[in-house]
Amino acid sequence: MARTAFIYHPDALLHDAGAGHPERRARLESIVQHLKDRSLWDEVLHLRPQVAPHRALLRVHSPAHLDRVAALARVERPTYVGQDTAASPSTYRAALLAAGAPLTAIDALLAGRADHAFCCMRPPGHHAEVEQIMGFCFFNNAAVAAHYLRAECGCDKVAIIDWDVHHGNGTQHIFEADNSVFFCSIHQSPLYPGTGAADECGLGAGRGQTLNIPVPAGSTDADYLGHFADAIIPALDQFQPDFILLSAGFDAHRSDPLGQILLSAEGYGQLTELVLQLATRHCEGRLVSLLEGGYDLEATAASVAAHLSALLAA
Repeated sequence: MARTAFIYHPDALLHDAGAGHPERRARLESIVQHLKDRSLWDEVLHLRPQVAPHRALLRVHSPAHLDRVAALARVERPTYVGQDTAASPSTYRAALLAAGAPLTAIDALLAGRADHAFCCMRPPGHHAEVEQIMGFCFFNNAAVAAHYLRAECGCDKVAIIDWDVHHGNGTQHIFEADNSVFFCSIHQSPLYPGTGAADECGLGAGRGQTLNIPVPAGSTDADYLGHFADAIIPALDQFQPDFILLSAGFDAHRSDPLGQILLSAEGYGQLTELVLQLATRHCEGRLVSLLEGGYDLEATAASVAAHLSALLAA
């Protein structure tokens, strides 16, 4: 059985977006309880994340952006800092831990302590732009991890697969002119944030290194598996990454309130197996997944369990 690291810190629960907000602490609480109820909790390697160092954040975000997020530690109560994104006094620490979690995971994999890892943290990250808090996201956790891999871990080529129901606009824009990072997103369209058209394929030196697969509402497990077989797997086989990061949003589940895709928990397990096959073929199994969306508590917990079960069985 594979060694799967589970990166979690209870301080992620302290980020408070206010009453009624879908990005709430219960998302993580339900995942943890579900894993304990099914004994998966005892099968994973538990690691506490480090706080992301400023040097890692500054590879992605501007100093002004870091100052804006740090200033949130001084708010007195949940406060909206964007159209859909709210922060509380503990948001800054939670965001630092969420950005640091994949770095902890990467270190564990490269040191041989684990085969792959899942970062069960919040707030999510894939909507965060270089200068913008957006879509419940403060720091772009996957982008911080990709830059860390290249700057400090000797990885020349990093692939980021994003299967959140929403397009990962921030991740795409950060790397769209970079030919050493391949970004692939399969997402519902039309839907927030309105980016991710099929003809968005990168800019300049990065042209051809972005793959967007917008899918209509009502798409199923079979549809997603077909897109992986027909487009995503061949593209990654051609790119041949040294490391794979997975922006693992579980809001494409059929029960999620923010999307209209019809994936099942079992479908997420099957998709995980395909990503693992890519990681095994190209980068000695090196795969780190990061929790993005997923807002129906039961569906998200079951989908995470299916994802972890596939990782453990690899």
